[in-house]
Amino acid sequence: MTHEEYKAAANHWIEKDADAKKMPVEQLWIAIEKYILANNTCAFATGSGDFIRCTPIEYAWHDGAFWMFSEGGQKFVGLEKNKNVCLAIYDKYDGFGRLKGLQVTGSAEMVEPFSEEYIDAAKWKKIPIDALKKLPFTMNLIKIMPRKMEFLNSELKEEGYDSRQGLIIPPIY
Repeated sequence: MTHEEYKAAANHWIEKDADAKKMPVEQLWIAIEKYILANNTCAFATGSGDFIRCTPIEYAWHDGAFWMFSEGGQKFVGLEKNKNVCLAIYDKYDGFGRLKGLQVTGSAEMVEPFSEEYIDAAKWKKIPIDALKKLPFTMNLIKIMPRKMEFLNSELKEEGYDSRQGLIIPPIY
């Protein structure tokens, strides 16, 4: 492909979404949260320079953030140098008219082990603190703050909206 062809392919959805029938933000947020809560596993991507990693991992959704406990792994190579991350939640493909998935772009932060935030996350995940303390390693907690969510749901057409919807989340300071 030429540079122009790559550029045209990259801009395909940007141009198409410009004329899309948008769902009201409040209604979209409810639909996205419902989808997030109906699932618990995502593909979590980290990277820095030439290094990339995409890891299937369990998540919890709480207080507008994704929370992931992890023993470790190569995803931390990217996390150390680049806090920008992406995750995807999706249903098994079952035909073009039944697509459903969510892509989230955001920033990651490591939660200090056994801090108040860490202990709270363990409690709502029903992980006993004593069990975490007895492990021969420290269980890491990754917190993902979403900045952008791109929701694909073929069912939205039945409500008069385009199946692709985007949501930009303003930063919280």
